[in-house]
Amino acid sequence: MKLEKEISMTHKDYFSGHSSLYATFRPSYSNDLYDFILSHVKNRRRVWDCATGNGQVATHLASHFDEVYATDISAQQLEHAIQKSNISYTVSPAENTHFPEDHFDLITVGQALHWFNREAFYNEVKRVGKNQAYLAIWGYSMLSINTQVDAIIMDFYNNIVGPFWDNARRLVEQEYSTIDFPFEDVQHNHFSIKVRWTRGQLTGYLQSWSATQQYIKAHGKNPVTEVTAALASSWNDIEVKDISFPVFLKLGRIAK
Repeated sequence: MKLEKEISMTHKDYFSGHSSLYATFRPSYSNDLYDFILSHVKNRRRVWDCATGNGQVATHLASHFDEVYATDISAQQLEHAIQKSNISYTVSPAENTHFPEDHFDLITVGQALHWFNREAFYNEVKRVGKNQAYLAIWGYSMLSINTQVDAIIMDFYNNIVGPFWDNARRLVEQEYSTIDFPFEDVQHNHFSIKVRWTRGQLTGYLQSWSATQQYIKAHGKNPVTEVTAALASSWNDIEVKDISFPVFLKLGRIAK
């Protein structure tokens, strides 16, 4: 696995310090999201998964493309990435890669566009994407379980770790509705992630939040402990609950 480590400090990286947590507790995207995107992509030679993290998306795409190129600014994240023979991982910013021009049939960004310099990234997409290739960007917003649990989580989100969210998080809350998207817009679609988690899996996910990690750095204690205590009266250690994450997608065609 090739890891190039010269990354500008101007790029935001909130996940290297807890890459193992991220790899363990982040939810996986549903097949219907991938199926919808892939239904538009007829040529499947090469795909670039940008800000791949632990390679979750790249791993799925490896079953559909000859060659998968996956990049991230975090070498620590890539050290936890799933390995497949047709995936090449490289440490690289989204906005400036070493890929040739007119190289990719599909470019994907899952839950990361809000961290980018979007103008520079879009220019890179136009450079390395083939004519009539596709750019798919998506993300997921706040989970839902039930009224009681949702209230506890929203209090944690807004009032406990709220001050530690980067301003870019607001774009996720708005489901990317306010961002510029200078491509031929094929479709705005909504999907969902469905998981069944124990209380421990939920609190592990909360601990993987960038705002939670910033809180820990600032205060020297883990705020998720308070959430665990609040949930304990209505959610025992072994009980499994249904959880839903809304997923939003923008899919656009690259025209040259």
